[in-house]
Amino acid sequence: MAKVTGQSSDLSGKVGNLTYAQTKYGTVVYPSKRKAKIPRRSEKQMYIRTQWANLAAVYRQFNKTLKKAFEGLGDTMSVYNAFIQANTNVVKVYVPKSVRLNGGSVLAPYIITRGTLPSVVTTVNGSGVMVTDINLGNLVIGAQTTVQQLAAAVVSYNSDYQAGDQITFFYGQQTVDQVTGVPRAKITGYKVMLDLMDTTPLWDVVSSLGFTSVGGSGSGAGMRLGMSQGITDGACAWIHSREDASGNLNVSTQYLYVDSTVLSTYQGDNAFASSADSYGGINTEAVYLQPTDLTNQILAAAGLLIPEENENEDENGGSGSSSGTGGSSTGSETGGDSGSSSSGNGNENGGSGGSESTETGGGTSGETTGNETGDDNTGGSGSGSDNTGGGGDNTGGGGDDEPGGDDH
Repeated sequence: MAKVTGQSSDLSGKVGNLTYAQTKYGTVVYPSKRKAKIPRRSEKQMYIRTQWANLAAVYRQFNKTLKKAFEGLGDTMSVYNAFIQANTNVVKVYVPKSVRLNGGSVLAPYIITRGTLPSVVTTVNGSGVMVTDINLGNLVIGAQTTVQQLAAAVVSYNSDYQAGDQITFFYGQQTVDQVTGVPRAKITGYKVMLDLMDTTPLWDVVSSLGFTSVGGSGSGAGMRLGMSQGITDGACAWIHSREDASGNLNVSTQYLYVDSTVLSTYQGDNAFASSADSYGGINTEAVYLQPTDLTNQILAAAGLLIPEENENEDENGGSGSSSGTGGSSTGSETGGDSGSSSSGNGNENGGSGGSESTETGGGTSGETTGNETGDDNTGGSGSGSDNTGGGGDNTGGGGDDEPGGDDH
């Protein structure tokens, strides 16, 4: 704090990082108060943001193979953002910060593709094996079965399939790190195009894990495309895709089927509370019982009156000018034993030319999923500056738009 003389002695208001005040002792200047930056962590926000860490981690496991997995996005939204949006608050999985920082992820029945082709229907048979509704007729897939034979069977017995279509199989395995206790997932993809001329052995192109013939159930049922074994702590999905005459990709809408002993640990109220606490907890009050800063203490001890600052002032905004000009006595006195009123267009705290700029800076509350950037981001995305965890760790998913990868 300092007393001002000379040309600046008539100033009042905020200039940059300094505030000028007219007091009975004259003009004083002191550093402007800065509002404490408190991350917004309301319960509603935390319910959403604590889900983003796992969503981003699972998406990364697909390793860019989900390019064009959501139809009709255009140029306004990335596949990553569509994935986050489609699954937030649908399948709620809450992982603590330690899982995110250690690269962990939990497989969950997320939607992984969304499109206009009919979905591939899956069931678990009496032996615990996943079976699709893709009819293979009497084809029994073996080591000598070719891509041509599979394509002919699928096209012949399934009206929704055409030559040139693609069948993709994703399999994910869930594990738990024996040292850190962090859940980990690994997802692998296999694809085959239904080419009626390709004589390559089928299992040279894809894995028998997701391309095996399984006996159908019911009278007259033929063989069905399915898995070669049951699932334990894993996930799987088959996807049908087709490129139309315009070069657009059509896909079937599919969810991961998940069989996991790990998933339930990271769901429910207890999992949410643990995850929220790891990011600093839910913050419903901006500042509670905050002591005054050193500047206020000094001014208070000196008996100086500090005018309340307008919260809408820009920190770099200018102040009003000094007293207005003119002779009429319609302005108001700010203070001082000998303060005289100024013209009808202003008072001693700012003449008619003084203007206050409103804040347009600061972070806006980011509910959208944005791009995952930075060393400590989860991925994805939130635009805006509200941090979920303390210390600037965004749980919002992040922004690998995941360019590249196969179109199918």
